[in-house]
Amino acid sequence: MNILQKPEILSISTVSKSRIFEIQSIELKFSNGEYRVYERIKPSSRAAVMILAIDGDDLLMIKEYAVGTERYELGFPKGLMDPNETPEESANRELKEEIGLGANSLTHLRTINSSPSFMNNPMHIFIAKDFYPCKLEGDEPEPLQLIRYPLNKIDQLLADPDFYEARNLTALYLLKDYLSIKS
Repeated sequence: MNILQKPEILSISTVSKSRIFEIQSIELKFSNGEYRVYERIKPSSRAAVMILAIDGDDLLMIKEYAVGTERYELGFPKGLMDPNETPEESANRELKEEIGLGANSLTHLRTINSSPSFMNNPMHIFIAKDFYPCKLEGDEPEPLQLIRYPLNKIDQLLADPDFYEARNLTALYLLKDYLSIKS
């Protein structure tokens, strides 16, 4: 088996830039002499968190508007980490902003990266339990709708064609595995 050698980056240039994203063109030379130009979203220095909040026999989920699909989507509380925050601090802050609760217990399930071919966007996924009331002001333009979803209906949620965002599905499968190990 050959040892893989990372390609040499010959140049990086900005193709387009918006308020939120910068698209880069990357010229590469591979170890076999092949040249390619790829595009990516400029790597961010900020990771994100997603929190599966379990309150008794229910998952606490939110509905919020997603401009990409132009509809309200059911999902888990999530957001970007602030500078100098630990993933745990960020997860607790997002819970307080999005559902008005802090968690005394946070368990890290896994860190994922959803599109490594085009961007670097690590997301730390947590299970949160043992809540206390604490509301922080978030950056959402409207209040988020809190949805209580029964844990014993995870399979129905996984099969729901309207619940299809990849990070939410990944987190739900991780939770299902976690719960099966715990029982």
